[in-house]
Amino acid sequence: MRGYSLDFEREKCAAARLEGVDASYKDLSEVCGRIRRKGASWARSFLERAAEGEIPVLYKRHNKKLGHRRELGGRKGRYPWKAAAIVLKVLDSAIANGVSRGLGEEYVVSVATANKKLTYPRMAPKGRQARSYYELARVEIVLKPKEEAPKKAEAKKPEAGKPEEKKHEAKQKSAEVTAGEPAKKEEAKAPTHQPTTHVHKHEEEKEAASAHAHHERYAFEHAKGKKTVVKG
Repeated sequence: MRGYSLDFEREKCAAARLEGVDASYKDLSEVCGRIRRKGASWARSFLERAAEGEIPVLYKRHNKKLGHRRELGGRKGRYPWKAAAIVLKVLDSAIANGVSRGLGEEYVVSVATANKKLTYPRMAPKGRQARSYYELARVEIVLKPKEEAPKKAEAKKPEAGKPEEKKHEAKQKSAEVTAGEPAKKEEAKAPTHQPTTHVHKHEEEKEAASAHAHHERYAFEHAKGKKTVVKG
């Protein structure tokens, strides 16, 4: 196969590949799957630790009759230090290609794949009928530059040498309007006080009616010849 197995914008991406790798393509594919869609810096640190055998690699596909790892939370995995070192070599090559082309220093792993490349038959010695196959693999990695977050628009600061004339004029106008208001509004709002010694009309009528009834009673008893004492 000539070139890469997929089409991508070569002007905006950084890529690298390695042909004829003497390693298991199954191990290579699982290692590539763990760094796919990750940051290049994180992927590089992960591959360095996996190449030294410090951490295991999770196997999702090629995991038949595979042991469970406590570091992976009980899931299946291995320590493919050889495959991790090969993928790390390809990743460093892709990062170097991007930096030399001026695409930046921060990247994201867009594509990371590993497939079987060539197969050579091997015959058993001394005329035996057994046959084994020598398999080679290929690894390819494509990086995309990390997009920077858009900067927020900075607020413009007022110039120090020029005072805010418009605000000053508005304050002066408002002060003049409040000072020129007539004093009638304040007088209308003031409460009116009524005298405390005020006699209602219905009380005067009650007193006059009671006096008139008392005189009528006195005149009636005087006509009959009775003596009454009128209390003042």
